[in-house]
Amino acid sequence: MQESMTLAMYGAIAGAVALAFALVTFASIMKEPMGTPRMKQISEAVQEGAMAYLNRQYKTLIPFTLVVAVLLVLVLPRLDPRIKGDALAISFLVGAVCSAIAGYLGMNSTTKSNARTAEAARSHGLGKALNVSFRAGAVMGLSVAGLGLLGVSVLYLIYKDPVVINSFAFGASAIAFFARVGGGIYTKAADVGADLVGKVEAGIPEDDPRNPATIADNVGDNVGDTAGMGADLFESYAATTIAAMIIGNAIFGPKGALFPLVVGAVGIIASILGTFFVRTGEGGNPQAALNLGLWATNIMTAIGVYFLSAWTFPGKDALGIFLAVAAGLIVNVAIGALTEYYTSNSRPPCLRIAEASKTGPATNVIHGLSVGMESVFFPMLFFAAAIYFAYWVASWESASHAIYGIAMAAMGMLSTAGIVVAMDSFGPVADNAGGIAEMAELPPEVRQKTDKLDAVGNTTAAIAKGFAIGSAALTALALFQAYADEVARNPKLQHLLTDGHLVINLNNPQVLVGLLIGASIPFVVSASTMRAVGDAAYGMVNEVRRQFREIKGIMEGEAKPDYARCVSIATGAAINKMIFPGLVAVIVPLIVGFGLGAMALAGYLAGLTATGVLMALFLANAGGSWDNAKKWIEAGNLGGKKIDGKPNPIHQAAVIGDTVGDPCKDTSGPAMNPLIKVAGTVSLIIGAVLFR
Repeated sequence: MQESMTLAMYGAIAGAVALAFALVTFASIMKEPMGTPRMKQISEAVQEGAMAYLNRQYKTLIPFTLVVAVLLVLVLPRLDPRIKGDALAISFLVGAVCSAIAGYLGMNSTTKSNARTAEAARSHGLGKALNVSFRAGAVMGLSVAGLGLLGVSVLYLIYKDPVVINSFAFGASAIAFFARVGGGIYTKAADVGADLVGKVEAGIPEDDPRNPATIADNVGDNVGDTAGMGADLFESYAATTIAAMIIGNAIFGPKGALFPLVVGAVGIIASILGTFFVRTGEGGNPQAALNLGLWATNIMTAIGVYFLSAWTFPGKDALGIFLAVAAGLIVNVAIGALTEYYTSNSRPPCLRIAEASKTGPATNVIHGLSVGMESVFFPMLFFAAAIYFAYWVASWESASHAIYGIAMAAMGMLSTAGIVVAMDSFGPVADNAGGIAEMAELPPEVRQKTDKLDAVGNTTAAIAKGFAIGSAALTALALFQAYADEVARNPKLQHLLTDGHLVINLNNPQVLVGLLIGASIPFVVSASTMRAVGDAAYGMVNEVRRQFREIKGIMEGEAKPDYARCVSIATGAAINKMIFPGLVAVIVPLIVGFGLGAMALAGYLAGLTATGVLMALFLANAGGSWDNAKKWIEAGNLGGKKIDGKPNPIHQAAVIGDTVGDPCKDTSGPAMNPLIKVAGTVSLIIGAVLFR
C-alpha cells in the first residue's frame, strides 16, 4: 500500500509541475509587448467578450452542479448504503471546478496573446510569432493535463478507491458537454453572420473592422477552439484515467490502479520537454516545427512507459501492457494523418470539393457530404485494429488481463494531451492575431505572416479534432468495461452474470432496445445543435444587416459598428440553446438504466458509442474539407475571390459550402465526444444501484 501511495504522489507531483510550468509560461508571455494602442484596444475587446461569455456560462451551470451534488449525497446512499455519497459529491464538484479553472487559464492565455503575436510578427518575424502563439497554447494544454492528473491523484490519495472518485469524471463530463456545445453555437453563430453578410453580401474581407460581427467572430474562435476543446480533452483525460484505474484495480490490485497515473505523469513530462522542440526561423516551416514537438513527445512517452511497464509488471504483462500503450500512441498519429488527408487543401478530397464549386453551391455541398462519409472508414479500421491488438497483447500472460490492454491504449493516447491541446489552442491565437493585424491596419506583410500561422493552425485544429474523436472512442470503451465491472459487483444483479462477468447478448431484447435508443441519440443532439446554430445565425445576420442599413458611414469607415450588440446576441443564443442537448445527454442514460435495466443500458452505451463516433468523424471531416476548399480558392485558385472586380461565383459557392460545414465541424461534430463520455460516466455511477 505504501508503494501505491508513492505512485499516486508521482502523479500529483507531475500534475503540479505541469501547472507550475503553465503559469511560468503565461508570465513570460505577459512580458511581450502588445503593439500599438489600436492593437491593444482590439485585443482587450476580444478578451472582454470571451471572459463575459465564460463567466455567464459557468454562472448558468452553478445551479446544475449543485443540484447534482445534492442528489449524489441524498439519493444514491439510500439506494445502496455501501455508497459514500459525500465522497461522490466532493469528487463531482472537484471535477467540475478543475474543468472550469482549466477553461479560465486557457482563455486568459489565448485572448491576452493575440495582439502580442501580431506585434511579434511585425517586429521580429514568423519565428517569434510562432513562439508567442504556441506558448499561449501550451498554457492551455498543460493546464488541462496538469489539473486532470493532479485532481485524480489527490482524490485517490484521500479516498484510496478509484470507484469512489469516478464522479470526478462525471463533473468534468458535465462541464465539458455544455462548454463544447455552448462554445460551438457561439462561434458558428458569429462566423456565419460575419461570412454571409460581410463576405458574400457586402463583399468586404474577413476581419474587416467595418463588419459588426468581426469581434464576436474573434471571440468565438477562443470559446469554441480553446475553452471547448480544452474541456473536451480534460474530460477524456479524467474519464480514461479513472476507468483504467477501476479496471486495473480489479485485475492487478493497487499497482494496476496506480499505473495509469504514472503513465499520465510520463506523458506530462514528455509534453513539457516537447514544447522546447517547437522552434523555427523566419523562413522556416511552422508545421514541421509543431510536428517535431509532437513526435518528440510521443517518442519520449513511449520510452518512459517501456521502462515503467518493466518496473511495475512481471513477465509477459510488462511487454503486453507497454505495447497496448504504444498502440494508443500510434492511433494518435494515424488519426491525425487521416484527418489531415481528408481536410487539407493540398489533398485530393478537398480539391474535388473546390472543383465542384464551379457548378454552384449544390454540387459543392454534395461533394463535401461524400468526403465526410468516406472519411469515417479508415479511422474506424484503425480503432478496431488498435482495440484488437491491445486486447491481444495484454492477454499474453493471462486472458483475464486482456481488457486492461484496451484501457491502457486509451491512456496511451490521452497521455500526450498536453502537447496536442497546445497545438490546437495556438490556432485561435494566430487567427486572432491576423484579425488584429487587419483591423489595426498593419502592413500587409504582417497579415501574411499571421496567415501562414493561421493556415497551420487550421491543420492542427483538424488533427486535434481527430485526436479528440479517437480519444473519445477509446475512453468510451474503457468506461463501458468499467461499467460492466461495476454491474458485476452489484448484489442485485448477480443473476445477469455468466461466470462472474456481464455478458452482452444481442438476442436479449433489452440489449437490442437499448442499442437502438442509444444509436438514435447522436442524431437528436446533432439536430438540436445544428438548429441552434441556424437560429442564432439568423439573429446575427439580421443584426449585421440592420447595422449596415441604419448606421450611416460604416461602409465608408466613418462610423464605428456596434460590436457589443453582436457579442451579446451570440452569448445569449449559446447559453440558451445549450440547455436541451445537455439535459438529453445526462437524463436519457438514467431513464434507460432505471426504466429498462442494466442490460438495456449496456446496449444503449454500445449504440451511442458506435453511432456517435461515426457522426463525429463524418461531421468534423466534412466541415473541415468545406472550409479548406474555400481557403484554397481564396488563395487565388479558380479565380480567387473576385474576377474583374466582381464577386467570383465559384468563391461564393465555396463560402456557402463552408457555411453549411461550420456547424458540422465546430458544433454538432464536437458535441458527439462529450455526449458518449457523459453517458459512460453517468452509467458508471449508477451501475452499483441498478435494480433490474
